[in-house]
Amino acid sequence: MNLKKIAFILTLALIFFNYAFSEKVDPRKNKTIKAYRTYEKIKIDGILNEKVWKNRGRDDFIQLMPVDGGKPTERTVVWVAYDKKNLYVAAKLYDSEPDKIVKRFGVRDSDPEADQFIFAIDPYFDRRSGYLFKVNPTNSVLDGALYNDSNRDDSWDCVWESAVKINKDGWTVEIKIPFNQLNFKSDKKEQVWGVNFERVIKRKNEKVSFVWIPRNDKGYVSHFAKLVGISDIKPGIYTELLPYIVGQANLYPEEEGNPFKSGKDFSGNIGLDAKINLKSNLKLNLSFNPDFGQVEVDPAVMNLTAYETYFEEKRPFFIEGAGIFNFGHGGVNMNINVNWTPPQFFYSRRIGRPPQGYANAQYAKYPDRTTILGAAKLTGKIGNNWNIGVISALTSREYAQTFSDGVEGSAEVEPLSFYSIVRIQKEFNKGKRGIGFIGTGVLRDFDNNELSSILNEKALAIGIDGWNFFGKDQKWVASGWLGATKIYGTPERIYDVQLSPQHYFQRPDADYLNLNPDATSLSGYAGRLILNKEKGNWLFFSNIGFISPSFDVTDLGFQRESDIINLHIFPGYQYYKPGKIFRFWLAAGGLQRNFDFGGNTLSKLYIGMFEGTFLNYWGIHIMLGLSDRGLSKTATRGGPLMQTPRGEFSEFSIYSDRRKPVTISIFSNLMKSEDGGKTYSVGSYLGIKPKSTLNLSIGPRITIGTNKSQWVNNIDDPLMSKTFGKRYIFSSIDQQIYSLNIRLNWTFSPKLSFTLFMQPFIAIGDFYEFKELNAPKTYDFNVYGENGSTIEFNNNLYKIDPDGKGPAKAFYLYNPDFNYKSIRGTAVLKWEFKTGSNFYLVWTQNRSSFSNVTTLDLSSELNELINAKGSNIFLAKISYRWGI
Repeated sequence: MNLKKIAFILTLALIFFNYAFSEKVDPRKNKTIKAYRTYEKIKIDGILNEKVWKNRGRDDFIQLMPVDGGKPTERTVVWVAYDKKNLYVAAKLYDSEPDKIVKRFGVRDSDPEADQFIFAIDPYFDRRSGYLFKVNPTNSVLDGALYNDSNRDDSWDCVWESAVKINKDGWTVEIKIPFNQLNFKSDKKEQVWGVNFERVIKRKNEKVSFVWIPRNDKGYVSHFAKLVGISDIKPGIYTELLPYIVGQANLYPEEEGNPFKSGKDFSGNIGLDAKINLKSNLKLNLSFNPDFGQVEVDPAVMNLTAYETYFEEKRPFFIEGAGIFNFGHGGVNMNINVNWTPPQFFYSRRIGRPPQGYANAQYAKYPDRTTILGAAKLTGKIGNNWNIGVISALTSREYAQTFSDGVEGSAEVEPLSFYSIVRIQKEFNKGKRGIGFIGTGVLRDFDNNELSSILNEKALAIGIDGWNFFGKDQKWVASGWLGATKIYGTPERIYDVQLSPQHYFQRPDADYLNLNPDATSLSGYAGRLILNKEKGNWLFFSNIGFISPSFDVTDLGFQRESDIINLHIFPGYQYYKPGKIFRFWLAAGGLQRNFDFGGNTLSKLYIGMFEGTFLNYWGIHIMLGLSDRGLSKTATRGGPLMQTPRGEFSEFSIYSDRRKPVTISIFSNLMKSEDGGKTYSVGSYLGIKPKSTLNLSIGPRITIGTNKSQWVNNIDDPLMSKTFGKRYIFSSIDQQIYSLNIRLNWTFSPKLSFTLFMQPFIAIGDFYEFKELNAPKTYDFNVYGENGSTIEFNNNLYKIDPDGKGPAKAFYLYNPDFNYKSIRGTAVLKWEFKTGSNFYLVWTQNRSSFSNVTTLDLSSELNELINAKGSNIFLAKISYRWGI
C-alpha cells in the first residue's frame, strides 16, 4: 500500500467518524467561587476557628467516580481566603464513618493510597496551566505543576503549609500558599483565576469534584471554575538560597599495581542553589557547583542492540519544572507511538554525563561525571502571555589521571562545553490553539585533537510545534511539530556520525544516501502531524511522522533512528457507564506502516487492544498483533536491507484493587515469528502495606526467548559480491533474563523516611548456529558447517572458513556467549528537618560478575553473585533553605 492510498483512506475515515458518530455536547455548569479577604492572622492547625471560615462555604460537589455525574455520598465544604501575602484554603470533609477514613503516611510527592483533598488553581486563567496541591489525613502532601491542560509535573516543589484534624464528623484541612511561590500577573488589580477542588474517599473508590469533568471528556485545567475576589496583592521579589555540603566514601576492590585502585576514595563538595522571583510571573534558578549526584542507581539492563539505553532523569535541578521543555505534544492528551520512537530535543542527562574520551595509558582514572561549573534556569511568562523556559549550563574540561611506566600524567577526556535550550509557547483562545518554538545549542572547546574526532564541535537544533482544536466542543485536535538540526565537526567526526547506528549512510543498497568523508557539517529535518478525536465514546487516532536520514539531535537530545516515515490509523470506542461486568472498557484497533526515504516498506503491523475495569475494581489489558514481512535497514549494522519474518505478538496483564493492603499485578507478553523465533516474558508486582507507615513491593520478571537472527559481526570479503563485499554474520541465540526489583518505603512521618531499593539481575545468552546473509532483501542464510563451510571452536575462539577449500579466507570470532550477573541497591534515609531543608544518609552498592558459561544453576549463580567483589558508596548530605 503506497502513501497516496493510505492518505486517501485516512481522509475517508476522518469524514466517517466525524459525521457518523457525532455526539451531543455534554452539559457544563459554569461555576464561580469567591475568595474572602482576611485581616486576621490564620493559624495553620487544621482547626477552622478563624472568623473567615464562618462565611458561607461551597458544598455543591459532583461525583466523578464511581457514578459519573452522580451525587456525592459524603458532604464536602470548601472556602478560599487571602491576605496581602498568602492564599488560604479550608475544607470540611464530612464522613459518616470517620473510623474508616484511610490514613497512610508518605514522603512528599509519594501520593500514597489514602483519602485525599485536592486543591488546584490556574493563576493565569489560561485554561492550560496551573498548580495542584494534595493533602491526606496524615498530612502527607504532594504538589505539582499543571501543563498542557491535563499533564502534571510532580517534580515542582513549593514552600507551603498544611494541617489536618480528624474528628467525629470526618476531617478538616487548612492550607497556606504564599503568593511569591506562584506565577501570575501581578499588574492586574482584580485577579481572576481558575480553580477546582476534589476529594477522594478511598474505601469507596469515590472521587468528587467541584467542577464536573465527564469521564468521556478530556482535559483538566480547561474545565476549572472561576475564582474571583482577589485584589491588590503584590508578592514582591523573593529569593531562596539553598547551600549544601556533601561527603562521600567509595570503597571498592583493590587492584594490584594500579595506583588509582587503592580500594578506597574519599571526597567532599560544597555548592549553592538559588531561586529568585524576578517578578510574579518569572523565576530564575541558579546553581553554583551543583551536586548532581543521583540518590538512586539506574536499573541493570542487557542491551544487544546498536543503540544506547535511555535512562530517566533523577537530578532535582533538571526534573523540577521540566514540563515547559516538553516539545511536540501540545493539545494531545492521548499520545500514541506505534513502532515509532520520537526524537527528544532535550535529554538533560547529556549535561554532566561521564567523560567521553579515552586516555592511552597503562593505568587511568576517569572522573565519574563531568563537573557542572554553573547552571541557570529561567521559567515563567513574558510579554503577551508567552510561556518561556531557558536552561544554560557550563561544564568543565575534564582530565583523566594517567600512569605509565612509573610516570604520572593526565589526558583531556572531556572538553569545556556550553549547553543551552530555549523554549517558548503561547496559547490562544483559552487554549484552543497554540504555537511554540524550541532551540538548543552545544558548543565545545577542544585542547585535545583526539576528542575533536569523537565529539561534535557545535550542534544546533530548532523546532516549531502547535495544536488546534476543532468545533465548539473541541472533540477533534490536530497537533504537530517540525524541526531541523545542524552539527559541525572535523571530517573524521562527521564521517563517524554518518556511519553511526542512527544514520548508517554506508548502506550499500541505499543509493539515495550520500556518504561524504570530507563533510564538516550535517543537517537534517523531522516532523510529525497528529489528528485525534479524544472526547466522547468514539475515538480516533492517526499520525504521520518522518525523520530525514541526516537529522541528529544526540548532542543535547535523544534519538534512536533516522531515515523513517511512520504512520498509523487507530479507531476506538470507550464506555464509562457501569454494566454487568465492567465499570469502564475501551477497545481499539488499527494498522501501522513504516517506510524509509528510499520508498522501502520496513514494517506492516495490525493491532487490536482491549482494556477495562471490572465492577470489583480489578483491571485487565489485552493486546494482539500481527506483523507482516518487512525490511530492516538496521539488522546488518550498516549493511544492505534484510527481510524480517512474519510474526505475531500479544500482551496480557491483570491487576487487583489498589485500595487493598495487598495488591498484585501479573503481566506477560509473547512474540513468535515464522522462522521459529519465540520470546516469552512474564512478571508480577506484589505490593504489601501492613501498616500505614510501611510499604513493600516485590517485582520479579523472567524473559526467555530464541532469536534466529542475532547480529554478531561484519567481515570484509571482496568475494561476497552479492552482499557488496562483506559477510554479515548472524547466529541464533537462546537468551534468559531474570530480575527482581525489591523496594521498601518506611515513612516514620511525612518528614522522615527510609527507602531501600535492591535489584538482583541475571542475563544469559547462548549463541549457536552461526551463519551469514546470503543476499540483500532476503531472509536466506548460509549456515556455517554446512555445504562445505567449516566452523571450529577452540580457546574461546570460533574459526570459520565460509567455503572450506574454496578461495575465501578463514576468519575468527570471539565467543559471544555471556553470563552476566549483578546486584544493585540503594538505601536512603531522608529527614526534612525544616521546610525545604534536608539531611540525607545514602548507601549504594553495586557488584557484578561475567563469564561465558551459558547453563543456569540458580543457586550457584546467586552464590557467585553474593561472593562477587563489589563497590560501596557511603554519602552524607545536608542542605539548608533560607528564604529572603
